This record gives sequence, C-alpha cells and structure tokens, in this order.
Amino acid sequence: MSHLICQDGFLPEAARFAQLDDLEWAFGSMGTQDKAKHLATLYLEDLSDLIQECVDPHFGFSRYAERLGRSDNQFDELYEALQLDYTYIDQLLIDILQNRMAEIQPGLVAISVPFPGNLYAAFRCGQWIKQHCPGVKVATGGGFANTELRSLSEPRVFEFFDFITLDDGEAPVEHLIEHIAGKRPLELLKRAFALINGKVEYLNHSLSKDYKQAETGTPDYSDLLLDQYISVLEIANPMHRMWSDGRWNKLTMAHGCYWGKCTFCDISLDYIKVYEPLTAQLLCDRMEELIAQTGQNGFHFVDEAAPPALMRALALEIIRRKLIVSWWTNIRFEKSFSRDLCLLLRTSGCIAVSGGLEVASDRLLELIQKGVTVAQVARVTNHFTEAGIMVHAYLMYGFPTQTTQETIDSLEMVRQMFEAGILQSGFWHQFAMTAHSPVGLYPEQFGVQKESNQVGSFANNDLVHIDPTGTDHDAFSYGLKKSLLNFMHGVGLDFPLHEWFEFKTPRTSIPKNYIAEALQEEEPFSLKPTAKIVWLGTAPAVSHFTKTKKGKQWEMAALTFQDKKETFRLNVEQTHGAWLLEILQKLSASNAEMLTFQEVKAHYEAASLDDFELFWYGKAVGVLREFGLLVL
Repeated sequence: MSHLICQDGFLPEAARFAQLDDLEWAFGSMGTQDKAKHLATLYLEDLSDLIQECVDPHFGFSRYAERLGRSDNQFDELYEALQLDYTYIDQLLIDILQNRMAEIQPGLVAISVPFPGNLYAAFRCGQWIKQHCPGVKVATGGGFANTELRSLSEPRVFEFFDFITLDDGEAPVEHLIEHIAGKRPLELLKRAFALINGKVEYLNHSLSKDYKQAETGTPDYSDLLLDQYISVLEIANPMHRMWSDGRWNKLTMAHGCYWGKCTFCDISLDYIKVYEPLTAQLLCDRMEELIAQTGQNGFHFVDEAAPPALMRALALEIIRRKLIVSWWTNIRFEKSFSRDLCLLLRTSGCIAVSGGLEVASDRLLELIQKGVTVAQVARVTNHFTEAGIMVHAYLMYGFPTQTTQETIDSLEMVRQMFEAGILQSGFWHQFAMTAHSPVGLYPEQFGVQKESNQVGSFANNDLVHIDPTGTDHDAFSYGLKKSLLNFMHGVGLDFPLHEWFEFKTPRTSIPKNYIAEALQEEEPFSLKPTAKIVWLGTAPAVSHFTKTKKGKQWEMAALTFQDKKETFRLNVEQTHGAWLLEILQKLSASNAEMLTFQEVKAHYEAASLDDFELFWYGKAVGVLREFGLLVL
C-alpha cells in the first residue's frame, strides 16, 4: 500500500496535511514505507480532529480528556464532568468494561493510571463498577497517583474508588486482596488511601517488606493483544518514532536512579530514590521468556538512567547466550561510556540511547547537579555515534535563573553537536517545577518563588513558579523547536541563531569550534589494573613461516582473522603468536569469566616473554584493538 498512499490524492487531506511541504526533505527518496506510515498517521489525526469537533471534544488516540487530568489541584472540574451523561466515547468504553466484568466476575478491579490522559477514563470505569457491581472493590495507582495524589484529602474521589495505592504496587495490591478476603484488617494495609468515617485516611501500618525486583517475576503480555495495535509515525523524529512505532517488550534493568541528584527531578520519591539493580543473568532469563511469549525480540529498558556497569554485564550475557535482540534505553551521558563500552553495547544489539543534556550550559548543569559538562557529553555522544548507536538528547529551557544569553548559548551548543554529527535526535522541554524535586522543595536555593503555597485537596505536583530574572521563557519555545527540527535534517546549521526567533536575541558567546575542539581533546588514557579485557572476534587460523633479514632468521606466526566484513592478518614472532592464540581464547566474550588487565599481564609474564608494556602498546595489539579487543 505504501506506493499508493505516497501518491498525491490517495488519502483525503485536511488540516494536518498542510505541513507536508518538506516531506521529501524529511524522508528522502528511499523511505517509502516510513513516508506512507506518516501520511496514514496524519490522515488518522485529521479524523481525530473531526471527532473532537463533532463528536467528543475530549477525544485523542493516545490520551483522553487530558486537560481534565491536568486541571488545577482541586477536584471540582473533573467531578462535574463525571456527573454529565456519557459521551459517545464513554459509552464505547463502558460497553467493553461491562462485557469484561460479566466475563471475569472479579472481586477486585485495579486500574493503573500512568498519565493525566488516562485519569478521566479510570474514574468513569470506577464510577460504573461502583454503581452496577457494588460488591466489587476498585483500586487505582500508578504514576499519576505516585506523583500527584500523595497529599490527597478529597473525599469525593472515593465515590469512584475504594483504595488508592502509592509507589511499587506488588505488596500493596497483595494486601488489598488479603483484606478483601477477610485475612487482613484495614489498618494493616500498605501505602493505601481509603475513606474512613467520611475522612480520607492514609494507611501504612503493615510490617511486610516490599518485594525485591528480582522477586517480581517476568511481565506477562498474554492478555495484551499486541497484534491488534497500530504503529504510527506522527513526526519525522527518529527517537519519537521508536516510542510509537513497532513492538517493544518493556523491562527495567534497575529500579530507581543510581545518580539520584538532579535538582529538577522527583528524587525524593520512591521510584527515583530507591535504587535496586537486577543481575544480567536474570534480565536475560526474562528477555528469553518474553521472546518466547510475544515473538518479539525488541526491548525497551524503561530505566530512569540505566547503570553503565549493568549495561556492560547485560551486553556480555546477551553475547554469551547468542541472543539476537535489539534494545534501547535511557542513560546519563557520563564518562564511563568509553569507545570500547559503546562498541560492546552495539555488538549486543543496542540500537539507541536517550539521555539528558538538559541545559547545554556548564553553569546550569552544575546547578542542576547533573554531574556532567557539555564537553563530556559531546565526547560520550561521539563514542555512541561512532559505534553506530543513535543518540537522542533531552533538552531543557527555562530552568531557574537561566538568562536569555544562556538560552542562546545552549542552542549554539546543540547546533554544533548536530553539525559535528554526534547527535541524531533531540527534543526541547520547558522546565516545570514539581513538588517533589529539590527545586520544588527548596525554591529559595534556586532563586525562584512558588506562586502559591496552598496545597489542594486533589492533585499536587506541578507548581507555578516565579523566576525573578524576568526572562520570558515561553517566547523561545517555537524558535527552539523549529531550529531543532531543521538541525535534525542537516538544514540551517549555518543560519545565524537570531533568524530562528521573531524577537531580538543576543549573539552567542560560544566559540564556533567549541564542540569540535572538545572532541579533539585527548582523553586521559589510564588503564586500570582492574579493567576487564574482552575479545569480540573469532579464533584465528594460524600458519608459520620463517622471516629472513640481513642474514638473521626469525620463526614467525601468521594469524588470520575473519569477521563479518573482512579478513585481516597479523604477523608476529612465533612465541607471541602462541601466547595470543591462548589468551584470545580466554578473553572471548563467550566465556563466563572475564580477565582483568592485571591478569592478562601476569599471564604474559608467566610465559617468559619480553616487555609486556612494549608488546601491549605495540602494533599487533593496536590492530586487534581496531577489530574487537576491548578494554572495559
């Protein structure tokens, strides 16, 4: 169908198609299927606009009544909407719910609400169940409750739900089941809100511990009809495409964030604060289970920031098990991501990473406590790019005390990174102050003020703040996003920055070659004795010959290696050849145990060979380093 869809006039075209002037520029001449998928998505979004205008103003394909979920910290507007007659979409939802309730006849219905766009529908479901199945208990939890409802005091919420749980759900839901079965008193629930004598009470007197991540089991996709979901391509951004197109099994390498210091982040909450990594073996076991169940071998690790050491262990375990998988995740751009580690990740199937560059200004990165510098981020993104792994950068504007000059300088840093080819994708987000971040908890330390200290009875997370520096951050939104879209397609990299904005902006203070020079800086090479040495290549074929020069003869070994693309040959003295043959076998990534640099050196010296450092930093090992000998 893609050829037909790409022909002018095949699909009906409404307002969404007005943006198509640059479609060839976005997709090139080869991306017929991608272009067709994008056009088909625009057609669906045109239909969505029609539905919003004529049938239901709340409609959206991936969210419903999101504005009501994002309304103020009082419950009034959402409550009033829930008293109205069902919309057409509501009726579709309730018909499906009614059939499922009759089929399953549950004693407890637990509804996860990750985002504001899921909130209204969850309340509608709870409302119907309470009215028509009075013996069934209804609970909710998930990301929205965990961030927005921690100070809940609104009793009307419990006309729709019996319980609201916070944070990790395994133990709280198990306690609810025990309570409903009459095996646990109400006061011994875990992290749960309930209405007692007309008042909202928080119940958390259980002495039971939470389940460890290793004990939660493998996610079960058996009732999720993945083959019935459409894949969409709404904008020509390579990373956004991965979020909405294709099938990805979701897993987590580690609960929480190993860094846990960024001042804009909810680091006081459990989902960030409690760091608990899994083992590479257990992760691979779960991956194999999911491949068998879903038939899909693509994985999205949904970590806050995947730990480099665990990514290394996971990559090695994938290689050992000979799994053919593709995977991507979120990271911090920290210096642990060396050239060699990035090559290892690519070999295991890593296809993309996303990470926070945030505000590309060293002063603000220090204020954010990101733990990186712009130059360091540039070097790390270069390592990923050279390894063939796509890099997406989260970008932020409007952080407290950020000046107009710093915003322009930040854009210049981003421009130079695209110019250098070390970023493939990015997205600008405007800073939002949240109640559980250090900025929200201690605004005076960041030079901002909360507009109001009043705590609402319902949702309390997003805070309106006043930045006394007076910069109008909203004004930058369109120009930043327009310039980034162009940069991603290699367009406008030579434009003066002021041309992206419809108001006067200062000149950048960043030197034009700042990023280029950062990439040329020699990274300090200090090989730790504990560094792991891994050989990704195959065992060589060996032949022997005699080398003669000026009347002298040496017995030589020719080691011929073959990888997936080419053959290369090493000529070394026979004693070195025998040692290389033995050590490369021990260093193979398929082995369960990895040798350290110190152990490799000891093995060399035990063979009574000459100077190890001279050999290690010599030509032969240099060639092997190019073809898969990694120092990790």
